[in-house]
Amino acid sequence: MICVARILSFLFLLPYFAFSETIVYFGTYTGKGSEGIYQAFLDTDTGGLSEARLAFEVNSPPFLVIHPSGRRLYSISEVEDGSGNKSGGVSAFDILADGSLRLINQQPSVGAGPCHVSLDKTGSVLLLANYSDGRVGSYPILEDGSIGAAVSTFQHVGSSVNESRQESAHAHSINVDPSNKRAYAADLGTDELRIYELDAENGAMEEHGFSRIAMPAGGGPRHMTFHPSGEFAYTNLELTSQAVAMSHDEGTGELKILQTLSTLPEEGVSGRNSTAEILAHPSGKFLYVSNRGHDSIAIFRIDQDSGMLTYSGNESTKGKTPRNFGIDPSGRFLVVANQNSNDVFSFRIDQQTGLLDWTGSRIEVPTAVCVRFLER
Repeated sequence: MICVARILSFLFLLPYFAFSETIVYFGTYTGKGSEGIYQAFLDTDTGGLSEARLAFEVNSPPFLVIHPSGRRLYSISEVEDGSGNKSGGVSAFDILADGSLRLINQQPSVGAGPCHVSLDKTGSVLLLANYSDGRVGSYPILEDGSIGAAVSTFQHVGSSVNESRQESAHAHSINVDPSNKRAYAADLGTDELRIYELDAENGAMEEHGFSRIAMPAGGGPRHMTFHPSGEFAYTNLELTSQAVAMSHDEGTGELKILQTLSTLPEEGVSGRNSTAEILAHPSGKFLYVSNRGHDSIAIFRIDQDSGMLTYSGNESTKGKTPRNFGIDPSGRFLVVANQNSNDVFSFRIDQQTGLLDWTGSRIEVPTAVCVRFLER
């Protein structure tokens, strides 16, 4: 009887020890069939995706970030008034047992046209970039997960050579480095990476001693990713379809350009193209960049000693306008959001070459523009 009781007790507890799941969240633009933030589940054996469902109804949440605790999600809301002026804010959500979301609070953006949100490594500071007016800012994350009032705001000023896209500053992203000491903002309008010192205890930022790193003129830096070692960093140039490899001095925060490579095949492409997302693989062996127009993911190998890139090829995203993609926590799968074909595809990552192979999974997500994973 004792043996049977022990077995039954073990079977009862087994789901708590054995069960795990990976939720995939999708940010979208509302108004074209979308209602807000969507969620699906990733099969971590096959890479298959479940049918997407609405996690929370909210106006145009195109970019998301998940708290390191896995208990909360933060999003921007990008809205436009009748005159075409863009505004918006940031929202905090509790993640419920079924993966759906519950609103905690909202704060107005520190500028016009919020386009990117991130968290520091401790999850105590939220960083925000505003495209329309080129402002960046920081907010404290309070104990209950809510977003406090903004504590730092910086206005970028300047322009560059592309008169139609670089007439003024356009901050497009902001991320912390692996040391969590500094935040780096990519400004498409001024062709610069801006560096800020970060105080994670109070959420404040201040300008770095050499706060501006010039990028190739007319390139338009959009997003940025760091090598896991912290020794190298990479940015994608939206306007010229290129990836830039840089050395990163973890002591001073300084960046130096090592190399600039095209994200397109050598034979070129017909029509227009722009890059959107850039991510380093968790292993540090590969780099990926999405091409909108060519509708592909560019694949590069990373030399672990020098940080230099070697082009490996392009993989079709099987949809239109791959705005964003994500790599699951295991590093085995890449999931890409095709904005203009309203669908999401998953690809298996070859761990030796970094090349991508479609898993056969496709799901519909209206105007999908952001992919985020939660493993629990």
